[in-house]
Amino acid sequence: MDDGGEQLGIIPTAEALAKARDLGLDLVEVAPEATPPVCRIMDFGKFKYRIQKRGERTKAHQSKLKEIRVRPRTDEHDIAVKVNKARGFLQDKDKVLVSVVFRGRELAHIEEGVRVINHIVELLQDVGKPDAPPKHAAKRIECRFSPK
Repeated sequence: MDDGGEQLGIIPTAEALAKARDLGLDLVEVAPEATPPVCRIMDFGKFKYRIQKRGERTKAHQSKLKEIRVRPRTDEHDIAVKVNKARGFLQDKDKVLVSVVFRGRELAHIEEGVRVINHIVELLQDVGKPDAPPKHAAKRIECRFSPK
């Protein structure tokens, strides 16, 4: 078959190579197990490029778990920056784990951490949904988000 899709029939290899060379193309064996082997006159570089692009399109996104950590005394602007980063992760179809980490005497004021995590949950409602309500575990409060 030539580059235009026209079938040339059974021709000797030397003649097929000459025809391909005249057109400035390649003679590619597409079915070597057939008798006689099936060959095609085409631009092999363009053919490989198309196959590569087709493979890239079908590749699925691997969802990753990204973590955002804040402290109970983290300033409002810093929380806004981290929420924007989490928003980007959720828009890229990644899961986000938001953690409020307590150190030392901060454990005496867990209500401050609960306030921070509830505020973050509010801010992320439009792009992600919490998998479960925030839960307290050891020295942290965690909430996991999935993209909408």
